[in-house]
Amino acid sequence: MTGLHIIIVDDHDLFREGLKFLLSTSSFISHISEAKNGDEFINSIQSTVPDIVLMDIEMPVKNGIEATKEALQIFPSLKIIALSMYAEENFYRDMIDAGARGFLLKNSKFKDVEQAIADVYDGKNYFSPEILNSIIKNLNKNSTSNKENTELSKREQEVLFHICKGLSNQEIADVLYISKRTVDKHRENILLKSQSKNTAELVVYAIKKQYFEL
Repeated sequence: MTGLHIIIVDDHDLFREGLKFLLSTSSFISHISEAKNGDEFINSIQSTVPDIVLMDIEMPVKNGIEATKEALQIFPSLKIIALSMYAEENFYRDMIDAGARGFLLKNSKFKDVEQAIADVYDGKNYFSPEILNSIIKNLNKNSTSNKENTELSKREQEVLFHICKGLSNQEIADVLYISKRTVDKHRENILLKSQSKNTAELVVYAIKKQYFEL
């Protein structure tokens, strides 16, 4: 992973310039672009498509949610990481639905920013630890999730819910009154069906498929 082109989309000059300076010290980043709002960003990618987008959610003219949707209609493989000052739940759903691959709080440590870029570039999802903990804490079972043609069985959905809540396989087995071996098999099937590699990716999958609600 070398020579990445990053674009920072944020309406605050000081934050944008500070993040640009820090990113310029990373050995795997070779070019950094900037945009002050969603419109500037959409115009910029018409000529040059970046490897990673760091997208502020709340901006004037065109916010991050609208810009993410529009950009992914043009370039579906674009990799976007959302930036926010606040760990508010309503943003997660909107940005996940829009297609964001990662979520960073603006007060994150720079090593977390680098990790987010690396993970998302590699095709994974990334959440700031605070955001992931908040999502897991507030995740609720959705009684409308048992729709026809669902990808996961009812039992797999139950197992997924407890995985997203951070329970171990043994703890899930105890809660559901089934063997750990059965949970192991369900987890294997869920990872295969969802093509997920970690809890962050399972959370994104679960919310996208509307198995659970925030």
